[in-house]
Amino acid sequence: MKFEVFGRATCAKCRSTKDKLGHIIGKSEAAGSATLAFVDMDTVEGLAEAAFNDVHEVPTTLLRSDGGDVLARWDAQIPPSVEVQSFLAGAKV
Repeated sequence: MKFEVFGRATCAKCRSTKDKLGHIIGKSEAAGSATLAFVDMDTVEGLAEAAFNDVHEVPTTLLRSDGGDVLARWDAQIPPSVEVQSFLAGAKV
């Protein structure tokens, strides 16, 4: 599974989201199978990726399965730890 955080490098809430998810993933048993990516919406590539994924607010976090399907989405908020841990607990290690 893959967490994608869409945000801006200058956004404190975006950095907090990325740091929090990195911490939770690192502590989980699924650490080897879960990844985290930051999509910088201050770049042309980041804006294109955001448009493709219908992202309009920061931070927006998408959780994708290994097949690329969106399992969860959090718009303009930091994903709740309990929800993230629940998805990680269900991940195949």
